[in-house]
Amino acid sequence: MNVSINAVMFDVFGTVVDWRTSVAEEVGQIAVLSGIDGTDFADRWRAKYQPSMERIRSGERAWTKLDDLHFENLLEVLGDLGLTSKLSEAQITHLNHAWHRLQPWPDSVAGLYRIKSKYIIATLSNGNVSLIVDMAKYSDLPWDMVLGAEVVGHYKPQPESYLKSAQLLSLAPAQCMLVAAHNGDLQAASKVGFKTAFVARPLEYGPNQTADLEATDEYDIVAADFLELADQLGC
Repeated sequence: MNVSINAVMFDVFGTVVDWRTSVAEEVGQIAVLSGIDGTDFADRWRAKYQPSMERIRSGERAWTKLDDLHFENLLEVLGDLGLTSKLSEAQITHLNHAWHRLQPWPDSVAGLYRIKSKYIIATLSNGNVSLIVDMAKYSDLPWDMVLGAEVVGHYKPQPESYLKSAQLLSLAPAQCMLVAAHNGDLQAASKVGFKTAFVARPLEYGPNQTADLEATDEYDIVAADFLELADQLGC
């Protein structure tokens, strides 16, 4: 790679961790939900993710951290499926924290440790700090720094989410690289000066996924997984 960077920042949901399988498994562990399709439940829940953040991006709603948005969205999904009365408050809270216990893709941990040997590695996620820290402890994700939405007060793809994350490391945008499995995220980062790396996660949304199967722009790196990314970064 012919670009000079100091920090490699990562989108987390879908890029580093397999949220769909992880959430589906958590649903399957709750006895009263035993007849529910866990992947369908995960998809319904995730479908409310962007719309709930858009209300904050647009100024319609004051800043609200992702844990709280997830909780509100979970209640909506349970209501839609007629399941609210079947779960106790403690069970609902535990299920909401499934996002704190997401499992990494098979290459993620080894790749992150290799990249960490040469660069600062940080999250640049819409997840709140406690969520990302709990997930890191649960899945052995060796972040040097937790950055992103709650830290800077903006949800991606707002430019401030990228720019302020770089500023917190006393780095110019061009000294930072964003790694993501989502073309839109990388395009937004590139517009403010970040270097970019696309790593496809073709099963993020299951076997029928149609978006983000390949890079749709000219990024600095395109890699099959984090191990190949580490190779291209010279780690």
